[in-house]
Amino acid sequence: MKKYTGSASMFGAGRGRRQVRILFTCAGRRVELIRAFMRAASPLGIKIVVHTADADPSFAASCIAHHTHLVPTVDSPGYIPALLKIVEKNKIDLLIPLIDTELYKLARAREKFARLSCAAIISSPRVVKICQDKLLAYDFLARNGIDTPKTWSYQQILNQHRYKFPYFLKPRKGSASKGNFILHNKTDLHTLAPRVPDAIVQEFVPGDEHTLDVYTGLDGRPRSVVPRKRVEVRGGEVTRALTVNHPGIIETGFKVAEALGECVGVITIQLFLAFDGRIRVIEINPRFGGGVPLAIRAGANFPKWILAEWLGRKPRIREVNFKAGLMMLRYHQAFFKQTKATKTQGRRT
Repeated sequence: MKKYTGSASMFGAGRGRRQVRILFTCAGRRVELIRAFMRAASPLGIKIVVHTADADPSFAASCIAHHTHLVPTVDSPGYIPALLKIVEKNKIDLLIPLIDTELYKLARAREKFARLSCAAIISSPRVVKICQDKLLAYDFLARNGIDTPKTWSYQQILNQHRYKFPYFLKPRKGSASKGNFILHNKTDLHTLAPRVPDAIVQEFVPGDEHTLDVYTGLDGRPRSVVPRKRVEVRGGEVTRALTVNHPGIIETGFKVAEALGECVGVITIQLFLAFDGRIRVIEINPRFGGGVPLAIRAGANFPKWILAEWLGRKPRIREVNFKAGLMMLRYHQAFFKQTKATKTQGRRT
């Protein structure tokens, strides 16, 4: 297994510290995760100072942060320089990215942040590249003997002489279920696929979808896997989920993370437990997943473990470090923030 060695100085970098400054990038609506980091501080005898950054001037996570920063969009060439400026000015200790589109840029910039004494909790560029390209991910999983649905590029599927519908259509580098469709016949294939950017087609797997939160710490060694069954999903985000203790699924999570190596923090694996009992891995995301608060509440205290490792301590972690049968029911919470009043014109009727 390849281990992450790019910033070994992360271990014990905060030894003796009583205050930790954390920057959450593309923070958006990740309120519960940020609160989990806040809660993790007290048992460790430290204080967390939360900084959040986003391109949107009004985002929910800013309402619970101590400091908030407006930055360019992720696709802007000024994105990384803006984050580096924030890190340097505010003496940020840890940077935690929260959406897919920023991961590769941040992975490539890890050493720039390290030179400012900031540990970017992000896997290596190689890992991020594999995870974000579904054709590369398919090849990686297949080469490592991990069961995964057969996957083709759009052109490869067109060259097939025989089809076995249904199939699953998605963008090669998509996220949040955008552009995902089930293809029931040739008409669907020829109608829907051209609408999806850089489309790929996967073998359709009937079964129960699970997400795995895998803790790989600061050295790439997987130590805890928490499977959660996706009971209800809306707009690509899980709204109801249930922790399950399934030895085969847990073993699969360890196998994927060990094969990847060079992982940092928490990675998220999606798979199907097929009706015939097969475990089929479909995606890997090298970041905190949207439903990770369930794993944390169930006992896998990822924020506390990350902070402890950074402080130079050794957290006690068991392979099965969570309570099974815990259900999460997510809902929207409202924040109210005063903005500049705008004058509207209209007529009374």
